[in-house]
Amino acid sequence: MAQRYVRVKTITGQTYYGRLQLNRTVEVLDAPPWLNGKVTDLILQESDYRLLPPCAPSKIVAVGKNYSAHAAEMGSDIPKEPLIFLKPPSAIIAHEQAVIYPKQSQRVDFEGELALIIGDRTKNCSIEDAKDKIWGYTIANDVTARDLQKKDGQWSRAKGFDTFCPLGPWIVRELTSGARIQTYINEDENEPKQSALLSDMVFSPEELVAYISQIMTLLPGDVILTGTPEGIAPLQVGDSVTVEIESIGKLTNFIEASPTE
Repeated sequence: MAQRYVRVKTITGQTYYGRLQLNRTVEVLDAPPWLNGKVTDLILQESDYRLLPPCAPSKIVAVGKNYSAHAAEMGSDIPKEPLIFLKPPSAIIAHEQAVIYPKQSQRVDFEGELALIIGDRTKNCSIEDAKDKIWGYTIANDVTARDLQKKDGQWSRAKGFDTFCPLGPWIVRELTSGARIQTYINEDENEPKQSALLSDMVFSPEELVAYISQIMTLLPGDVILTGTPEGIAPLQVGDSVTVEIESIGKLTNFIEASPTE
C-alpha cells in the first residue's frame, strides 16, 4: 500500500502532519511533507488523534465540466479551455464529518472528484513541468446547491457553504494506472452513482496546473479539484456519501439538517 500522509489533531489539541502506518499509528513530521517535513520521535496511537482534512490550503481552485459525459448531462458543450472557479477554504471538512444541508437550498448534489495537492510555488508553469508541481493526490466532494447554482448564474454561493468541500482522508504521492473514481450513496447500495476512469478527464491534471498557474500563483498545500464525472444526483438529510478512488481509498461524509437556531 502506498504511503499515506495525514494531518491530525491530538486529544490535547495539537495539530500535526504525519505518516499513517498500517496499524493506524502516526509518525509525526516536523513540517508539512511538501515542505520537506522530517520524521520526529513522536508516534501517536490511534486513540491519541482524530483525522483532519489532509492540508490547509490558501485556496481551492475547482474545475467545472471536465468529463465530457458530465458536460452533456449538464446540457452544455465541453469547454474549449478549463472552466475554473474558487471554493473557500472555510468549506473544507474531514472524512466522516457532516455536510450541513443549508436552509436556502432545496437540492444539494454530490460531486466526487480527484484533488491535487500542490507541492511548490507555481507560476506560469508549462504542462511539461506541471507533474513535478503536483505533490500528491486526495479525494474531494464538490458539494453543490444545484438550485442556487442555476438561480444565481454564478457559482460562489452554491458551492461555497460551510462543509461543502469534504477532503481526505489522506494524501498519496502516486496514482495507479487506470484508476477509477466511484461515488456511492449509502454504502449498503451496491451500484455506484458515479463511475469513471480518471483518464476520462478532458483536461489532465498537468494541463490544469499549467493553465491555472498562468492566472494565479499556486502555493504549497493549495488544492485543485479536477472535476466530477457524470451521475450527479441529490442528497437527502440522513444520507451518507462515499467517494472512492483506486490507490487512495474512501472519503465518507454524512448529511445533516441545518440547525434550527
